[in-house]
Amino acid sequence: MKNFTHLDSQDNPSMVDVGEKAATKRIAKARSIVVVSDEILNSLQGNEILSKKGPVFQTAIIAGIMAAKRTGELIPLCHPLGLENCQVEISVNTHNEIEIICTASLTGKTGIEMEALTGASIAALTIYDMCKAMSHDIVIKETRLIEKRGGKSDFKLD
Repeated sequence: MKNFTHLDSQDNPSMVDVGEKAATKRIAKARSIVVVSDEILNSLQGNEILSKKGPVFQTAIIAGIMAAKRTGELIPLCHPLGLENCQVEISVNTHNEIEIICTASLTGKTGIEMEALTGASIAALTIYDMCKAMSHDIVIKETRLIEKRGGKSDFKLD
């Protein structure tokens, strides 16, 4: 069994020491899926849902980027990172679900999976918040890492 990296020798929470690690290019991509009612999906105009609060996808993109930049403040043992890039893309997939992809990158000593996951999660929650006046029939059904490059190991969802 692997040791948890965020526990010290006495099993107390501990931030991982990355001081001796080499800086490498790191990229992480996460996806959140939001299932909404037909009522909400029917208000899709082009590539946007317009709500009383404003453009849903555009607002969710901004919220996702802002959240990714603040991950170190939100997740207790995450290192604060200066992202070099963060992109949030939102579309409706072939299953009529809203698909959010957050891609974050930097050159650094620690991974950025949590930043990508946080960005996708907060974008999904923003869609929920902006659409709930139309219907509460909204499910955030999946948030997961779909790709990571750099550091000790690479990962890509098949």
